[in-house]
Amino acid sequence: MNSFSEDDAFEAAAMPLSQRAMARPNAAYLDSLNPAQREAVQTLDGPVLMLAGAGTGKTKALTTRIAHLLATGTARPHEILAVTFTNKAAREMKNRIGGLMGEAVEGMPWLGTFHSVCAKLLRRHAELVGLKSSFTILDTDDQIRLMKQLIVAAGIDEKRWPARMLSGIIDGWKNKAITPENVPVADSGAFDHKGPQLYAAYQRRLLELNAVDFGDILLHMVVIFQKHPDVLEQYQRWFRYILVDEYQDTNVAQYMWLRLLAAGHKNICCVGDDDQSIYGWRGAEVGNILRFEADFPGAHVVRLEENYRSTPHILAAASDVISANKGRLGKTLFTSRTDGEKVRLIGHWDGEEEARWIGEEVEAMQRGTRGLNPVGLDAMAILVRASHQMRAFEDRFLSIGLPYRVIGGPRFYERMEIRDAMAYFRLAVNRSDQLAFDRVVNVPKRGMGPKGLAAIAEIARDNEIGSIDAVGIALERGLLKGKAGHAMSEFLQRIEQWNLQVAADEYTHIELAELILEESGYIDSFFAPQSDEEIERSEPRKHKDLEAPGRLENLKELVKALENFENLQGFLEHISLVMENETDEAEEKVSIMTLHAAKGLEFPAVFLPGWEDGLFPSQRGMDEGGTKMVDGERISIGLEEERRLAYVGITRAEEVCTISFASNRRVYGQWQSQMPSRFIDELPPDHVEVLTPPGLYGGGYGAAGMGGSASPAIAGMAGSDLHEKAHKADVYNSPGWKRLQARGAQRRMSQPSEARNMTIDLDAVSAFTEGERVFHQKFGYGEVMGIEGDKLLIEFDKAGSKHVVARFVVSADQADDVPF
Repeated sequence: MNSFSEDDAFEAAAMPLSQRAMARPNAAYLDSLNPAQREAVQTLDGPVLMLAGAGTGKTKALTTRIAHLLATGTARPHEILAVTFTNKAAREMKNRIGGLMGEAVEGMPWLGTFHSVCAKLLRRHAELVGLKSSFTILDTDDQIRLMKQLIVAAGIDEKRWPARMLSGIIDGWKNKAITPENVPVADSGAFDHKGPQLYAAYQRRLLELNAVDFGDILLHMVVIFQKHPDVLEQYQRWFRYILVDEYQDTNVAQYMWLRLLAAGHKNICCVGDDDQSIYGWRGAEVGNILRFEADFPGAHVVRLEENYRSTPHILAAASDVISANKGRLGKTLFTSRTDGEKVRLIGHWDGEEEARWIGEEVEAMQRGTRGLNPVGLDAMAILVRASHQMRAFEDRFLSIGLPYRVIGGPRFYERMEIRDAMAYFRLAVNRSDQLAFDRVVNVPKRGMGPKGLAAIAEIARDNEIGSIDAVGIALERGLLKGKAGHAMSEFLQRIEQWNLQVAADEYTHIELAELILEESGYIDSFFAPQSDEEIERSEPRKHKDLEAPGRLENLKELVKALENFENLQGFLEHISLVMENETDEAEEKVSIMTLHAAKGLEFPAVFLPGWEDGLFPSQRGMDEGGTKMVDGERISIGLEEERRLAYVGITRAEEVCTISFASNRRVYGQWQSQMPSRFIDELPPDHVEVLTPPGLYGGGYGAAGMGGSASPAIAGMAGSDLHEKAHKADVYNSPGWKRLQARGAQRRMSQPSEARNMTIDLDAVSAFTEGERVFHQKFGYGEVMGIEGDKLLIEFDKAGSKHVVARFVVSADQADDVPF
C-alpha cells in the first residue's frame, strides 16, 4: 500500500472515479460475514448506524468496513477518520485491518482515540484559541494544584470547598461543551455560586501557562470548528469517511465534534449498542445514539443480532430484562446454538453464605464435579455492582487458598483507605507500631510539613526510639508549634486512649473500630466541612470528591469484616497472614471485578452476586439519575442505566450464568433485610433454573418470600419441583444447608426488632435522653447516665459503667419482647 505522510493527507483529493472503478479487491474477507454484517460493511455512502448487540461481532464488522473502503479504492488511508475510546481498541482495530488487507496498514494518521486525534488537530490550530502548538497537557494532580491556587486567591475556604469538587464540576461542563461564558443559569449556584467565575479564571490561567487539560482537548476543537468555518470546511472535505466505535459512550462534546465534521460528506458510520450505555455517571449520553436517525436524516440502520458468544438461555434472560427499558431502539439477540444450561438463580441467608457458596461452586466447576467438563479458573468471573462487595469474596478465597485477581483496581485490603484504616487499628493495638504511625501521622492533614516530619525522624534516630515517642519529645522541646503542635498533641492523646480502651474491653471491637475512624478525623476527611449555618439547617454533607462515596462504602465493609473475629488483634493477625498468601502470577485465577470494568470482556462462567434492591439496582444510581419523558411516560434515567448494567452482566457469560442474592446483610453489626432485585422479576421463567434449597424462604423467595406475589421467574418452581431442582448439585445435599437454615433463623432472632431493618449512618447522632432505659446486645440492660454526641455513658445492670455508641443500643421497650 502507499504510505502517506501527515502533510500529504491535507493535499489529497477524492480518488478519480475511473481509478475507483478499476479497483479489483480480493473480497475473501466478506465471506466470513453474516448477512447483517455484510450489509453494514458494503453500505458505504451516507450515514449508517450499526446497532450491534453484545457478542455480535461489531469489531469484526467495523474493521472489515474500513478494509473494504481501502480495498475497493473508495477512500485512501488518510481520508478515513476512525475514532474509539481506548488506545487498546485503536491498536486492535489497526491490527485487524492489516490482517484483512494482508499487509501492515500505514498512512492512517486519523485512526485513534478521540483525545489523540483531537490533540493532533489542536496542535495545528492552537493559536485560534490563544495557545501555542507546544502546549502542555496537564494531568489530574496538576489540575488540582492549579485549582487550589485559584480557590485560595479567591478567598474561599478550600477545606469547605475542596479543589477536587471544583474539578468534577468543571470537567462536567467541558464534557457538555460548555465554555465559561456559556454556563447555564441553572448551574450558576455551583461551588457556592462561584463555580462559573472560577471556571473562567482557571481557563485564563491555563492559557497563561500554555496548557490544557483533557477536557480542553475536545472543547477547544469544538470551539474552533464553531468559530472558524473555513477550518471546519477543510476537515469536512478531507475526512471523507468517518467511523465511530462505542457511539453509545460519547458525551456531548464528542457528539458535537462528530456532527460538525460529518455535516460535509455525511459519510458517517457509528457502531454501538444503546443497551450497553452504562457510563452516564461520567458524562456519556445514551441519547446520542437514540437520536441518530433524527440527526442524520435518511440514515441506514443495520441491526447485528446474531450472537456468537452465549447460549440461548443466557440471551433470552438478557433480552427479557433489557426489554423493560423504555428508552431504547430495540433489538433481539439470537444464536444458532441449541445447547446450554439455563440461567441459575439462588438465594442465600446472607452475604457471607453467598461468598461461601460461590467459592464451593468455583471449586466444583474446576474439578468437573458439577456435571460439566472441568472449567479453568481463568474462565470464571465474579461481577459485582460495587467494589465493596469484593471483600467477602476475597476473604473467602484467601481462607480456602483459591487464587484470584481483581481487575480494574487494587485488591480490597490493598486499597488506600483500607490500608489507612488498618494502620489506625494497628496503632490502637500497639502504640509502638512505627510503620503504622508513619503512614497516618498526617492522614488526614494535621499541619505537619516536611520540616516537622524531618525533625521527628531525626529525634527518633538520635535517641533510638519510635516515632510516637519522638513526637512527644518534639512537643516538649517546642519544636512543634501552632496548629501542628496542637493537632499532634491531640493525636497522641487519642492513641493512648485507644490503647486503654482495647486493654479495658470497654467497647466491642466493632464499636471501637468505628470510634477510631471517627475520632481520628479519617471519616470527616472524605467530606467537605460545613459552615455553622449549614449545620443549623441540617443540610446534607457534601462529599469531597467523586471517589469519596466508594471509599466510605469500603470502610463500612471493613468494619463489617470484624464481625467474624473476637477482637481487633485477631482480625489484624488474620489479615497479615492471608495477605502473605500470594500466588504465582502465571497461575490460573478467578477474576473479580465490577460490572463496569467487565464491559467488553467475556467468560465461560459468570457469577452475578448481590442482586438486591438498593445494591443492584443501586439506590444512589437511581436517586442521582433524574427522570425524563419517553413516549409520554416519565421514566427513571438511573434505573434504565442500572438495567443496562444488568444486561451487560448477563451477556458476559458464554456457558454458565449464575445470579444470586442474600436475604440479609449486616451493616455495622446490625441485620438489614434485603429485597431481591426487581430485575429478578424480569427474568423469563422458561430460561431460569431456581437452585434455592427448599424451606430456605418458606417455600419461595422474592416477593413471595416477603409476603407479596411471586415473581414470574419463580412461579411454578416451588414445592416438589423446586425440591427436585435444588438437589441436582451435590453441594445442596450437604449438612451445611441445614446448618445454614438454622443459623440464619437464629441470626434473625438475635437482633432487636427495630434493629433488623436498621441502616447505620456514620453521621448519626444519639436520640436517647439521660435516664432512659436501654439494651445492648453484649452488656444487657442499663440506664443512660450521660450523652456526648452519639456516645452514651451507660450504667449497665450487670456490666457496670460503659461508654457505648448510640447506634448499638435500642430502647429497653423495643427489646423486652425479643427472646435473647
